[in-house]
Amino acid sequence: MHLLVVEDDDIVRMLTVEVLEELEYTVMEAGNATEALAVLARLEQPLDLLLTDVGLPDMTGQALAQRARELRPSLPILFASGYADSLNVPDGMHMIGKPFSIYQLRDKVIEVLGDATETPAQDSLRSK
Repeated sequence: MHLLVVEDDDIVRMLTVEVLEELEYTVMEAGNATEALAVLARLEQPLDLLLTDVGLPDMTGQALAQRARELRPSLPILFASGYADSLNVPDGMHMIGKPFSIYQLRDKVIEVLGDATETPAQDSLRSK
């Protein structure tokens, strides 16, 4: 499965990507919406999930999601925000509150993707 993580905080992005890669996902990353849209435009393989921060420096996460859905209409979207309780998430999109643990991130990604079978890495984390 291919995921795109869009996060302007380098440390948060690096840790998020690291966790998802340990769960055996193929992860691309972008530091802002402009970079993310460039990745989406040139990406030839299917993209299974866009995980984006809501507060990006060049465009809101919601605006990025709308543009991404224009390119890939059925793309699952997972927003990440420290203000998750106050945001209105459009139908068919999901939210995870910051800060999140690796286990919360794992569970939310699995929920959004609807993974019926877990990879060995995901299964081993479940027992922790």
